[in-house]
Amino acid sequence: MDIVTLSHGSGGINSAHFIQNIFMPFFQDMMPFANEDSGIFRANDNNEKYVTSTDSYTINPIFFEGGDIGKLCVCGSANDVAMMGGKPTYLNIAFIIEEGFKIQELKKIIESIACECKKLDLQILAADTKVLPTFNKDLEKKNIFINTTCIGMLEKVNISAASIQHEDCIILSGKIGNHGARIFLEQNNIALESAIKSDCASLYPMLSKLFASEIPLHALRDATRGGLASVLNEWAISSKVCIEVNEEYINIDEEVRGVCEILGLEAYDLANEGVCVLALPQEYATQAITILQEHELGKYAKIIGKAIQKDIINNLKLAHSSMQDSETLEKMYLQRVVLQTKYGSKRFLEYPQGELLPRIC
Repeated sequence: MDIVTLSHGSGGINSAHFIQNIFMPFFQDMMPFANEDSGIFRANDNNEKYVTSTDSYTINPIFFEGGDIGKLCVCGSANDVAMMGGKPTYLNIAFIIEEGFKIQELKKIIESIACECKKLDLQILAADTKVLPTFNKDLEKKNIFINTTCIGMLEKVNISAASIQHEDCIILSGKIGNHGARIFLEQNNIALESAIKSDCASLYPMLSKLFASEIPLHALRDATRGGLASVLNEWAISSKVCIEVNEEYINIDEEVRGVCEILGLEAYDLANEGVCVLALPQEYATQAITILQEHELGKYAKIIGKAIQKDIINNLKLAHSSMQDSETLEKMYLQRVVLQTKYGSKRFLEYPQGELLPRIC
């Protein structure tokens, strides 16, 4: 690996290797939450714990159907805090603006940020602005990049990508692929008569009642870069389980399927900005879905599969002829994601490869 490529920021297997091989040799000892999207810290001597997350936003186009970079930068960091069981409370924000950027567009972005902060009752603690000399020859397309750091009080404990257990149910909160499909259409100026819009939204309002309940959440993740496929593969590896999901239970709009055919991709790989995946004990699954469906963002919530850690071969109903075959198959399927297709066959749902769509968040 001699140079950084776009695929290193895709959220797929290349990103995972990039972080593991380049950053972690230096940061490993100082990153106790390296496999999570947020970290937890204690601010004083009492038992209060806080969650924090930081993220940078480079999306192109800046304005898109369903949102803009302003809404996205608040929702994105707030969602990362929520995925660790936190209530988003404070925000730090930094703007990097290319010289020549239109003031009117900047005002629209700031208005979106303020609007989303008010929805979540977020307070902005600190902010910074930098202006770069112009580097884009297109006078009409100047860039803005935004970094946000969100902090919130921890409300739900013991959520981790490494905590998934045998027979945990995997729940998907909504339809997948809409954000990635919308951004693809706009990046490529494809003028389809399409109702697809980004699902960009803050997820804490949907999750707050779940956090207040006695339902144990083992893992929780928003399916952003790399989509559902990345989340499930990360979980399978971190928790050392096999995850089986059923294609029929995964909700995808037909228009998104159509865009995927154009792209030659699967909706499982596309980014989402208002969808999360949950892993929890099966005896709580029905109750959790009922709570999620009370909120508009969770009305399509559904069990899509389960985690398997023991007797994988029998659980997956795989044929084998000997104990040797069984042991080999067990190793082959552990830490993998299996997709049961609508035709009844099974295949691995792989980590996304390469750069799928640049600058989608």
